[in-house]
Amino acid sequence: MSTHPIRQVIEACDKAITARDFDLLMTYYAEDAALVVKPGMVATGKDNIRKAFVAISDYFQGQLVVEQGEMQVIEGAGDALVIMETVLHYPDGEGVFVTTSRRATYVFRHDADGHWVCTIDNSYGTDLLNIR
Repeated sequence: MSTHPIRQVIEACDKAITARDFDLLMTYYAEDAALVVKPGMVATGKDNIRKAFVAISDYFQGQLVVEQGEMQVIEGAGDALVIMETVLHYPDGEGVFVTTSRRATYVFRHDADGHWVCTIDNSYGTDLLNIR
C-alpha cells in the first residue's frame, strides 16, 4: 500500500515543529485554518496559529518532539479527513521526558496549486467530547 501524500505533509509539519521552523510550518496551513490549542481554545488564521505554536514550543522549552503512528485518510469533495495516532515526547516539570499518544483528527483541503493544506488541526481528536 502506498503512503498517502498527506502523511508526508504531516511528517514535514512535525519536523518543522521539532526544529522550531514556524515559517516553514505555516506553508502547510490554509490562510483561514483553525488549530485546537487546547480544549476550549482555538486559534484561527495563520498569524494566530504561528503564535500558538511558538507559545506551545516555549512551554515545552523547545523540546517537543512529534511523531506519527497509524493513519487513515478519507477523501471527498476536495477535502480529506485524517484520523491518526499522534505521539508526543516532551519534558515534564522535572525535566523527565514523557511520551503520550493522542488520536488526532485533521482536515486538509486540496488547494488550487494541487497541494494539501491543513484547514483544521485538532490533535485532541474526539477526546474534546470528554472534556467539560
